[in-house]
Amino acid sequence: MRINGPGPSIGLSFGPALTPTVRALLAANITVFLLRFLLGDGGTRYAFDHLFGLVPREALDRLYLWQFVTYMFLHQNFWHIFFNMFLLWMFGSEIDSQWGKRAFLRYYLFTGIGAGLVYVLLMPRIEPATAAIPLIGASGAGYGILTAYGLLYPERRVLLWFLIPIKVKWFVIGLGVFELLATRTPSSVGHLAHLGGILFGVLYLKVGDGLWRKYSRARRRNRARGRFHVLDDAPTPAPRDEIDGILEKISREGLASLTEQERETLRRASRKN
Repeated sequence: MRINGPGPSIGLSFGPALTPTVRALLAANITVFLLRFLLGDGGTRYAFDHLFGLVPREALDRLYLWQFVTYMFLHQNFWHIFFNMFLLWMFGSEIDSQWGKRAFLRYYLFTGIGAGLVYVLLMPRIEPATAAIPLIGASGAGYGILTAYGLLYPERRVLLWFLIPIKVKWFVIGLGVFELLATRTPSSVGHLAHLGGILFGVLYLKVGDGLWRKYSRARRRNRARGRFHVLDDAPTPAPRDEIDGILEKISREGLASLTEQERETLRRASRKN
């Protein structure tokens, strides 16, 4: 069994409030952990791990694509799940509070799936035997959360091994270097998945989030245009940007949120379908 678990122990002053999204993720992970424990150590657990863990050969050859998500909810033992859930709580709660449920879950899944993708594409080339071994654990997404925390709060300090104060930005950079070097040595820990979580975290925050926001704004405008048809030959047309802003506001907050001036602008520039 290959474990996707954290490297150095980490800590932060207690403690962030437990947000509903993080609470739900904790509950899901703990529930699956208990279920896996109840399966015992025999063939049933073996089949369970090979069906829901991330097995490179199964995920690629048989297109068991669900494994890119389900592997994040499986853990090998108490300390494995403890450190991953501790990381999720201590660093994820504040990000969840700042971003909101949808954005946080989107990022969590994106980095977790990305971590699994990096592992599946590269690990069998480095160690061919791993193609048939399930990867389990939430550390890929966890390292993505650490990356986001480091970019959002670079000057904050964490306690390495609960003892040594270090700025978050140096901590995350150090983790990345450690994981990169660790890939050179055979190990039961999925270091490539950790690197994948960091890589996809940076990719999302630097590129993906902006693209997603543009897509979401365009989708809201298109939904609003489905209710109103803008006339290009209106007598006194309002600027296109102003109309788009009003349509987006309708989609986001409803018609009741419009001011009288905005209603008049829309009446002059559009008619109902």
